Amino acid sequence: MGLPAHASYLDTIGVTLLQTVTTNLNGADIQVAQPEALGTNTPPEFEVNPANSSVQKPVALFTYIDTNNSASVFPNSFGTESPHADTVASYFYGSPGGVATNVAHVDNYDANYFIVYIVDAQTAIPASVVNQSFIGAISSQSAYDQIYDWYAAQYNTLFVSGVGNGGPVNPPATCYNGIGVGAYSGSSSYGPTLDNGRAKPDIVAPASATSYSTPQVAGAAVLLIQAGLRGDGGSGTNSAADIRTVKALLLNGAVKPDDWTNHPPSPLDTRYGAGVLNVFNSYEQLEGGQHGYIVSTTVSTNSPHPPTGASGTISALSGWDFNTISSSATSDQVYHYYFDVTNGVSGADFTATATLVWNRQQNKTGINNLDLFLYDAESSNLVAASTSMVDNVEHIWLPQLPQGRYDFQVLKHGGNTVNNNETYALAFEFFSTALNVAQADTNVVLTWPIYPDGFVVEATTNLAPSVVWTGVNVTPTVTNGQNQVTLDATSTSQFFRLRRP
Repeated sequence: MGLPAHASYLDTIGVTLLQTVTTNLNGADIQVAQPEALGTNTPPEFEVNPANSSVQKPVALFTYIDTNNSASVFPNSFGTESPHADTVASYFYGSPGGVATNVAHVDNYDANYFIVYIVDAQTAIPASVVNQSFIGAISSQSAYDQIYDWYAAQYNTLFVSGVGNGGPVNPPATCYNGIGVGAYSGSSSYGPTLDNGRAKPDIVAPASATSYSTPQVAGAAVLLIQAGLRGDGGSGTNSAADIRTVKALLLNGAVKPDDWTNHPPSPLDTRYGAGVLNVFNSYEQLEGGQHGYIVSTTVSTNSPHPPTGASGTISALSGWDFNTISSSATSDQVYHYYFDVTNGVSGADFTATATLVWNRQQNKTGINNLDLFLYDAESSNLVAASTSMVDNVEHIWLPQLPQGRYDFQVLKHGGNTVNNNETYALAFEFFSTALNVAQADTNVVLTWPIYPDGFVVEATTNLAPSVVWTGVNVTPTVTNGQNQVTLDATSTSQFFRLRRP
């Protein structure tokens, strides 16, 4: 069945650290939905038991809904408790182990009813995030994708869906405008999609199966929406809470496993998507604020688009944008985001990550074609690109980027397009993290910044070839934006490093 999202999972996905540095970021004021597949008993099993030991929520938090029935009490006459639903709830909003422990309300649906009478019927519901820890038939993928994409585009509802526990990715996780979630170090389906080779899953979280990784991502989305609506990403705009921004931030904050890989025509890893969920990193990028492009250019369709030489610079190395780009029948449009990437330390490398997200538009069967490029602004050399022709996500990750001036470009192709205009979200991050080692009396004190999260400290006594690094199994304390670990000094030489698993 899987275990609740206990402390080790909450540490891994950045929730523990996020709770340390923020106030009341817990899902307050955000309504959610939890459709559940029916069990085999009569009455059908699909309902969360509020009194379950891993849920522990008031009955008034829930509404139970299936065909011709609705109730605000538990138990009720038309449904029964689902152990699966209880465990999903424990990861999503349960107390104390859930991600978004203070959601405003939960609509708990029979999944069949939800698909037919809500999604397919395009019936508005109050939920901002819908967790779907069930799968549909691959033979029906096209129909699933269409109704979910159109609903998401119309109502700004984020569908977070498990990709399945083996074999190809299953719908509704295959939809363009939602987030498909895999299980990290558990049973999980893998991409690309069977229809046209799109990159799914979008992201993974640690769990035994995708039923329980999915609500962790759904809970993280709830936290970002709450943060965006209360102004943590900047005041006076709701664009921080748009599903495109939330998706871009979640993917851009993910931590890459050692064997993560992609290539320009396919933006994400077929097993891990953008990587392992880390909502703290995503929140920090949200808090970095919205930053518009520096200059736009128009070029003939499929023509070169080198840096412009503009002098303007984005003022932060971590943040996001929400914008609309236009092209025409004969021209491509390019938005240029210029960054001066430096920290004043000679030879220091940076890690660069950027994620571009847009929707399949309502009532459209295709998508507009957007690309993401990174140029060296001084030499005009292309450094990296993400140029999928089938995905509505583009993603660039460079772990060893020299200091310099760079041009991130969002390009919308002209010619035969779905629409001349496309609204997109862009999340970006450049960082260089150093480990500081100091001696204090008989102790060694290690410090490094809390952002970005996802690093572990390792030690060795010898740097000769075939060096063996061992993890330092001490939980850091957080002080003034720094992680700190204090160790007993030894009589032998010790060397330390930071590593992202």
